[in-house]
Amino acid sequence: MRQRTSATASPLTATSAISAGAVASTQALHYAQAIPRTLVHRASVAEVFLTDAAADGPDRLLVAAQWPRDHALYHPDADGTSDPLLFAESIRQTLLYVGHGRLGIPLGHRFVGQNTGFEIWDREPLRVKGAPVPVVLETTWDYDGSRAPKRYDVRLEMALSVDGVRCGRGHIEACVVDERRYRLLRRRAERPAAGPSGQPEAARLMPHRVGRLRAKDCVLAPGGGPDEWWLRLDLNHAILFDHPTDHIPQAVMLEGFRQLGHLYVHENGQGAPDATLYGLVGARVDCLAFGELDMPTRLSVTRAESANDGTRELVISAVQGERRIAEAVLNWAPARVAARAAEPVLQLV
Repeated sequence: MRQRTSATASPLTATSAISAGAVASTQALHYAQAIPRTLVHRASVAEVFLTDAAADGPDRLLVAAQWPRDHALYHPDADGTSDPLLFAESIRQTLLYVGHGRLGIPLGHRFVGQNTGFEIWDREPLRVKGAPVPVVLETTWDYDGSRAPKRYDVRLEMALSVDGVRCGRGHIEACVVDERRYRLLRRRAERPAAGPSGQPEAARLMPHRVGRLRAKDCVLAPGGGPDEWWLRLDLNHAILFDHPTDHIPQAVMLEGFRQLGHLYVHENGQGAPDATLYGLVGARVDCLAFGELDMPTRLSVTRAESANDGTRELVISAVQGERRIAEAVLNWAPARVAARAAEPVLQLV
């Protein structure tokens, strides 16, 4: 039976050089092919971004990921930098890879997301040029396997770097249970007591209003009031619903939050276009309850703040019936600020 293990690291500044050992390990990473898709719970090989991993000492793992120059859903932002949700998806895949490949969690166990987030303080290394973007995630973890094999609790912290330049950080936390315990969790989860069933029939917004290129990628539709929006689900979407599921995936919820945030900051929350180009530079999503596929999901901006440098912070809630199922805090910055934000001290715990 596994006991609690914790990987820790001393504080790292955003501009500090990667250690000599990490440099050597990074140079040994390859980007020739994706890791097995089963390790990151993907049905399509094309949606696997991780390519390799190498230990950097006993308590740290360097994970390689290749971000495509273009992607049907996660296409480059208008300023020419990689979609930040590629970072979010790489964080999710790293959790699964570490869980199965390093911590010994059996395939078939269910990862129930609790929270995830990222921050990007330098977008310039993520600028799309003539080749895919090779990123490295310097990863540490806090892991409790004392209740194995039925339950594991895992939290990952990671630093994002490109060509040796640290430009962001992220985290993700989940509890992991076997199939039997997962079914018990789903049966015990109380469904929202109020509200209609089924998906809303309102037409989706035009994709350019939410920062997307294809109509099928828009997950936002007008709600019942001026400040409400519906999350429109397409269970046949090849990327957002890559494989069957019995609840709204965390990645789908994040996409809905991102699209509403894009709409809000670019239209001043009033439907009036804003000439300023904003980029998403930070996000945190807290999952509070399972989102049911057959219940309407209302999204609303509950708080919006602006700073003197033009950055904006939004708090967005997702509600089914009268129950809040998720909440997000999103940080947006004008293109000139997003290119190089303040460099925090990075603590991996």
